[in-house]
Amino acid sequence: MGSLPSLRDLLGLCKLKVVSLILLTAVVGMLLAVPYLPNLFLIVVASAGISLAAMSAAVFNHVVDEKIDTKMSRTDRRPLPEGRVTRNQALIWGFFLGVVGISLLVIYVNLLTAILTLISLIGYAVFYTMYLKRATPQNIVIGGAAGAAPPVLGWTSIAGSQGIEYALLLFLIVF
Repeated sequence: MGSLPSLRDLLGLCKLKVVSLILLTAVVGMLLAVPYLPNLFLIVVASAGISLAAMSAAVFNHVVDEKIDTKMSRTDRRPLPEGRVTRNQALIWGFFLGVVGISLLVIYVNLLTAILTLISLIGYAVFYTMYLKRATPQNIVIGGAAGAAPPVLGWTSIAGSQGIEYALLLFLIVF
């Protein structure tokens, strides 16, 4: 049995800088959803769920891109190409993050936000990473939908479907 990966390497798979931007735009969506300061507990739990799901998608992106990452000098020192984290360890980590994130949203936030977050996770990890990145140089433009989702997720976490048309405007502004 191989050694356990370090927390640093596991977090290295999570693209924390990208997740911080996702979190920022989600919180903006939360604050714009209602004309008062939303419940702090709801903000924290929704932020945690959305962030964990985004981290999960990032981990799955690393798993899918492992072979490509070994060939590029910019990416060949990542935890998977260097063997500091095995493919199975990364898959377990990504699955764990996704399950915890979506579960937080289902239990403490609302089903709509959980479903939209899951769709975003799958859209990025599967549709964008496995297909768009390899199929067209326009992948960033088309894949931008996943990047434009966080304000909508933030909005729905506070307001549910109420005023969803405004959340969709936020989506279009970011997209």
